[in-house]
Amino acid sequence: MNIMISGLTNMETTLKIHEFPIPYYAVDYPFFGIRSHVSGVAYNLAKSLSILDNDINLFSMIGNDYEGERILHQLAEDGIDSNYIQRSLTETPNSVILYDNFGKRQVYSDLKDIQEKNFDLGYISDLVKDSDLVLACNVNFNRPLLKYAKSLRKTIATDVHVLNNIHDEYNFEFMEYADILFLSDEQLPYRADQFIRDLKDTYACKIIVLGQGGKGAMLYDRSTDKLYHLDPVTVFPVVNTVGAGDALFSSFLNYYGKGHDPITALKFAQLFAAKKISFNGASIGFTTEEELAKLYSQYEIGVYELQ
Repeated sequence: MNIMISGLTNMETTLKIHEFPIPYYAVDYPFFGIRSHVSGVAYNLAKSLSILDNDINLFSMIGNDYEGERILHQLAEDGIDSNYIQRSLTETPNSVILYDNFGKRQVYSDLKDIQEKNFDLGYISDLVKDSDLVLACNVNFNRPLLKYAKSLRKTIATDVHVLNNIHDEYNFEFMEYADILFLSDEQLPYRADQFIRDLKDTYACKIIVLGQGGKGAMLYDRSTDKLYHLDPVTVFPVVNTVGAGDALFSSFLNYYGKGHDPITALKFAQLFAAKKISFNGASIGFTTEEELAKLYSQYEIGVYELQ
């Protein structure tokens, strides 16, 4: 597939801690427990979808600084085109992620001035026109992109991550324009199945997927008007759950976009995400379609229709 991705790219530092909550101590020595990688939702999606053998066009914004240079170097190493990376920010965004041995993590994301930035749609108009799928991450500069992609009748996919209100003011446009909508079950205000039903009654999304971590996932398919729950995948030991949602999102889009039905695509995605979180770092641990096919043949994932 030819996929256009627009969103956040940043530097990420992960720190392994003993436990949450963190007790105070003046100094600690977590040997090999601190690592720094290029990350950010757009980069994570671009890298994983590239590994899954798709043609990727990435648009993002970074700073004209050392961190920005490191990102460009990493993109070149990954074979991802950086021609549409704008160096328009005051500084490159950064994140710090604390994680423990039990799958818990705490994320601190410094977006710098990216939420105040805009860009000329003409700069990426050809990318949108030539794409089979537009992945619009939920950053402010993508709001005009949603309308433009919809005017071209492109399939739009977005992940709103944490949501506690179906009428969430910040994410409203992203949910309104999305054909494929992903979100997490963290901070849901009430029962997950009812929340999804309320979303599908409010917005026109064709597919809604709710990641539930160790509890599995839920999927709503408008073509059948059915809601399903999929059992969790516990194939590998969990090292760090950061980036699990990006892995689930990208791999689902890969298999669904290549003709698999939504349930099968989500099964592949769960295995992809399970393998990914056995590594440390949001952009580390992606596997290939060939390796994933072997896993898919070995593990059965239970699927249940919810009434």
